Amino acid sequence: MIYTVGRLKRTAGALASGTAADLNQNEPSSEPTPTEQTVQSGISLSGVSKSYPVNGEMIPVLKNINLDIQQGEFISLVGPSGCGKTTTLRIIADLISPSSGTVLIGGQTPRQARLQRRYGMVFQSAVLYDWRTVIKNVMLPLEIMKLPRQEQLQRAEAMLDMVGLKDYATHYPGQLSGGMQQRVGIARALALKPDILLMDEPFSALDEFTREKLHEDLLQIWQKTHKTIVFVTHNIAEAVYLSDRVCVMSPHPGRISNIIEIGLPRPRNPQAKTSATFSAYVNLVRSSFEGV
Repeated sequence: MIYTVGRLKRTAGALASGTAADLNQNEPSSEPTPTEQTVQSGISLSGVSKSYPVNGEMIPVLKNINLDIQQGEFISLVGPSGCGKTTTLRIIADLISPSSGTVLIGGQTPRQARLQRRYGMVFQSAVLYDWRTVIKNVMLPLEIMKLPRQEQLQRAEAMLDMVGLKDYATHYPGQLSGGMQQRVGIARALALKPDILLMDEPFSALDEFTREKLHEDLLQIWQKTHKTIVFVTHNIAEAVYLSDRVCVMSPHPGRISNIIEIGLPRPRNPQAKTSATFSAYVNLVRSSFEGV
């Protein structure tokens, strides 16, 4: 799914500050205060289904999704187009609501987690503002949060340093390669200091060499930050290399048809992709689609 600039700003606003209704309501809130926030970032989906109205008929796009993701785990959702990978991701992020079923984020509802800014999102396209410098693009959600200017700068600089773009802070997106733009998108998501990183096919538009470099960058970031990561991809080898577990999704309607634990040792390096064990896992995931 490719996000327009306008849609990105709305999404960033939702993740950074909640909806306008959330911010302007006058009645006392039943949401937990920051001091009550659980430190757990595990994700639990139980019986989650989603349907959309089409020509007066409700069409199911997700059916009975059951999945428990542990805190700090790296999970990939793989499957063909239309199997509901992005829909599942957006339900976790509280950008859409399920038609039925429950979702808990460390014991909280997705709305509670979103209002406490526990999510960061990275999209298929970096979707940066061309007229803003790299550092100002990273600062965007922090501006929406109305953080003090100095804190915005400190967070943005720290995240650009983490993704290896500290020297490009004053460049504009048009001066960067596609891979560098995606790093800016990752830095922008991390600037929120989220517990959970949700990634929607972030490397699909990149060439193979750039994608492999970003695999290494992402694994290093994950090892440093211990974020819980939910990663959507069509690329089976990518899912196997990055993940603790690969969740295979099948369409019509979307459902989890298999979950495969990846036993490759960590930390991983590119040489792992040449091993017989790696090939066996790729084949195992691929075979999970057969007969579905």
